[in-house]
Amino acid sequence: MKKVIVTIGIIIFLVGAFVFYNKLYLPPLPIEHISKKTVIEKINDSATRMVKLSNENGQEWYVIKERNISAADEMIKEMLDQNGWVFKQKEGNGLFFERHGESLIVSTQMWTGDYVLVKIPANFNE
Repeated sequence: MKKVIVTIGIIIFLVGAFVFYNKLYLPPLPIEHISKKTVIEKINDSATRMVKLSNENGQEWYVIKERNISAADEMIKEMLDQNGWVFKQKEGNGLFFERHGESLIVSTQMWTGDYVLVKIPANFNE
């Protein structure tokens, strides 16, 4: 009986370690070709609070280490302002910008309590 309990304990420990190591406890990502573990590693290894994750399907994905969505919005506005985009308004999770008669919509999403995911059309810096 004691061997069974020890074996079950070891199995539970290994499963728990696997879940923790691979960040399986985090919410799903809307990005196809990147793992939760990679996202956390990229942002934690970065000297900045905003990191580009990927470029897929004409969209650039970023992650911001920030609990406050308003602070994350300000970081996005700053980045786009440097590319000539003028902030117009926010509606829901969308930030609306204009430049030379063109419109641009940036979407944000709280991924966890500590991270905000950002989706920007890939042509924003052209």
